[in-house]
Amino acid sequence: MNGVLLINKEEGYTSRDVVNMVSKKLQIKKVGHAGTLDPLATGLLVIGVGKATKILDLLTLDTKEYIATVKMGLATDTLDITGKVIQKKEDFTVNKEKIEKVFKKFLGTYLQTVPKYSAVKIKGKKLYEYARSEKEVVLPKRNVTIYSLSLLEYDMKKQEFTFKALVSKGTYIRSLISDIGNCLGIPCTMKKLVRTKSGKFNIQDSVKINDKFKVIPIREALDFPIYQVNDLDLLKKVKNGNLVSLKKNLEPVILFVDSNQQEIAIYKKLTIHDYKAFKVF
Repeated sequence: MNGVLLINKEEGYTSRDVVNMVSKKLQIKKVGHAGTLDPLATGLLVIGVGKATKILDLLTLDTKEYIATVKMGLATDTLDITGKVIQKKEDFTVNKEKIEKVFKKFLGTYLQTVPKYSAVKIKGKKLYEYARSEKEVVLPKRNVTIYSLSLLEYDMKKQEFTFKALVSKGTYIRSLISDIGNCLGIPCTMKKLVRTKSGKFNIQDSVKINDKFKVIPIREALDFPIYQVNDLDLLKKVKNGNLVSLKKNLEPVILFVDSNQQEIAIYKKLTIHDYKAFKVF
């Protein structure tokens, strides 16, 4: 089996747990995921099976959409509700207008600090490994883009609010919530997170791990133009990943398929007619 699965991850499982469950269910060793979800988070997890594991990096280049619930007046070391409480504030008032005003400040690109409990590596070691061993390390910062933020629910009695966010790849919603809290003047932590979109994929098209899987063919998961190879000599070259010349002036990136519509390779344009292998299946 080769293709992409859209899994609606449940709370409590790591992304790796889901990969292992898919592998066991399908009895296939080559399984991977695109875009990690923490155990607390639920929602859309894009899984690659078989040859589709080679395109996972191509499926994480786009935007992500999340729905997050925030607990106000509380900060933890992990930036989410599962962590150790490091700050509390009970006497405060925040209204919808103030939250929405702060949201506007974050629209666009800003420099975000990577949370210390994350899998980002520094000198070959993951940040959460430093955190667990209580070793100090300078947390890296990187530019992320917030395309939209919209307030969905607000409950001052519970000291909570829920919002929807459309963000660039690599954005940590936990960090975004902490930064929003700083602007509000109160500690804030993530209580709940659901990923609803990842690139072109939507949670509405996903299934739970115990449901029947719907396999998306590689050619449908990608948005590259398809070029069918009928010439045997060209077919041999493409299968071997050789440089090829085409009479037609095609798109910058193309997906070669054989006469049976089976994916062979992805090629990138070098010159007007010359193409170089990018990924060979």
